[in-house]
This record gives sequence, C-alpha cells and structure tokens, in this order.
Amino acid sequence: MAEQDLDQGKRRFLVAATSVAGGVAAGAVAVPFVASMLPSERALAAGAPVEADISALAPGEMLTVEWRGKPVWIVRRTKEMLDSIKKSDDKVADPVSKKPQQPAYAKNEYRAVKPAYLVVVGICTHLGCAPVDKLKAQPEPFEATWQGGFYCPCHGSLFDLAGRVYKNKPAPDNLEVPPHKFLSETRILIGDDSKGA
Repeated sequence: MAEQDLDQGKRRFLVAATSVAGGVAAGAVAVPFVASMLPSERALAAGAPVEADISALAPGEMLTVEWRGKPVWIVRRTKEMLDSIKKSDDKVADPVSKKPQQPAYAKNEYRAVKPAYLVVVGICTHLGCAPVDKLKAQPEPFEATWQGGFYCPCHGSLFDLAGRVYKNKPAPDNLEVPPHKFLSETRILIGDDSKGA
C-alpha cells in the first residue's frame, strides 16, 4: 500500500506541475495577443488633438490643418462674410443646424465658438469628396444667390460660409464642426473640447 500512496503523491505532483506550467504558457501566449489589440502609438497619435496657431491668419483667409487624417479648415471670417451667412438662411437646407453635425456649443447662427472663426472638417457630406474653398462668390457655374463658401466639384454641392449646405444639392448635411476649443486668442485645440470650449 505504501507504493500506491507514493504513486498517488507523484501523480498529484505531476498533475499540479503540469497545470501550473500550462497556465504559465497560456498567460505567455495571451499577453502578446491582448497587447496586439491595444492601439499603437501611431494610431493614438492619429486620433490625438491637434493644436493650430492662428496668429498669422488674416481676416478672409483660411488655414488647413490635419486631424485624424482629415483636413480641418479654419476660416477667419470678415464682417461681410458674417453678414452673408444671415442672407443665406432661406437658401440652405438646415439653417438652424438641427442635424448633429456640430457640438452643442457650435449650434448657433455661425456654427462657431467665436463668430469670427469657422472650424469645419473639409470633407463633403455627400460622398466624402474634398470641396474647394471659394471664400468669395464666383461667377458660373455657381448660383447667383451664393455668397461664397465651399464648393464640391464632384457633384456640385455648395456650402455657405458657416458650412451649411444649400438646398437641392447632393450633400445631405452641413459640413462637420469638430470638437475644439480656444487655448488663447491665437491657439485652437482641435479634437478636444473638455472644459466646455
């Protein structure tokens, strides 16, 4: 019987040792697998907020910065540009920005934190084309009532100087206003609006 007790003890030891070794091996395999699911530093950087210096941006000019692989336009609007936004209210599809294409703090007449500065993602809401800026109204093929803004040459969508799409155009929505806030009078942080803009 002593021999059977000894065999049972060896058996238990071998089962326990094998179980521990198997658990360690499973953990060693699982750690890199789980780590591979975490975003890379490059992916984290691609989604990180972007700071833009607007100190050299003169009235009537536009600056383009990249955020999350998309162009973001920052336009310093003149008084005439701001006045033209009011004139196009009856011509645009969503004049009061009912669709959620902007944060709550930019759901206003100018779709902006500060009326003088428009911040929009420069991608047409129709098929993702890149509209061109026509900050001043141009002759044909544009509508006579268009006061200037953005034009998508792919399918003819027109946007005003608040990024609102004109009626009866292919684009279904206004241009997107990304989350952003002013860090100072000359710096904008795009992609982060913590502390409420």
